[in-house]
Amino acid sequence: MIHCKKNIGFSLIEVLVTIVILMIGLLGLAGLQGRALTSQLESYQRSQALILVKDIENRINANRKNAANYVTATPLGTGAACPVAADPTVIADKDKEEWCNAIMGAAEVQSGVSSAGAMIGARGCVYQIASPASGVATPYLAVVAWQGLNNTKAPDVTTATSAGQCGAGQYGNESLHRVVTLPISIADLN
Repeated sequence: MIHCKKNIGFSLIEVLVTIVILMIGLLGLAGLQGRALTSQLESYQRSQALILVKDIENRINANRKNAANYVTATPLGTGAACPVAADPTVIADKDKEEWCNAIMGAAEVQSGVSSAGAMIGARGCVYQIASPASGVATPYLAVVAWQGLNNTKAPDVTTATSAGQCGAGQYGNESLHRVVTLPISIADLN
């Protein structure tokens, strides 16, 4: 009498196939985790930029009579030292100094020595986008630019100034250039 022995359990091939399938799934999960972290950092940088444009809007609104003094000739926070207000009693100069320090991340210190900053390569600009006219609100544009981590469409923000876009051409690839803008209208106070 011949006894047929039944195979019980898994063969070595089945175990190897299962391990390969499991490894592919784990690699996919690791890639997903990396993308999630990148997206989280992009979101954090955008929220910091929104806080900064709102901050300069509040500063300009609090000092409406001197709103034109908030216009920046060059982007603030370009890696160089922030401009120091020559006369601390001039509110607009002091506000621009404090805003620049916030852009540079002066409140966030890394290893107790250098500013870490809230955004990569952050820059801030304030433009006057039209000439003031009697009885008409003067439009300004507050801009915060920074370097993103993933390629996206380049920003489509133009201004009426010769300075062009805030931070344009500063990040190597315009698809890494991120911008948040906030239009500000200051009523004629005359």
